[in-house]
Amino acid sequence: MPESAVLIDSVLIPAESVLTAKGDSPVVEISSAATRAFLLELKISNVTEQECMELSLLGSADGTAWGPQPLATFPQRFYPAEYPSLVDLSAEPVVNFLKVHWEVTRWGRGDQVPRFVCGATLREVPAELLKEFRQDAEFRKA
Repeated sequence: MPESAVLIDSVLIPAESVLTAKGDSPVVEISSAATRAFLLELKISNVTEQECMELSLLGSADGTAWGPQPLATFPQRFYPAEYPSLVDLSAEPVVNFLKVHWEVTRWGRGDQVPRFVCGATLREVPAELLKEFRQDAEFRKA
């Protein structure tokens, strides 16, 4: 990657955001991404018992019409932790825009409004690191 290339590094959900209902992040343009591989990271810092959160990564060619299926989905999350996921979009050349969609659910007694304190980021994986990762994966297969 040329030194002048800028890697995509976006905040999808600002750190320590309080989510109480389903929603969508701002749209991020990825057409300039050199590697089309991204680290999507969800960091949950506080939850209430008996609730869960699902996060999906959606893709679009034009930033307005979103694909019927998510490009990646985090399984339901119940606990504070950092949840990283490597998303390789090299097989999705028409995807030029991304956003995350979240669903939050609460059940049981007491207040039925879910409350997650969290944040999410999307970072392009540098070509050198991606190459090293793929070589390591090939070595482990052998």
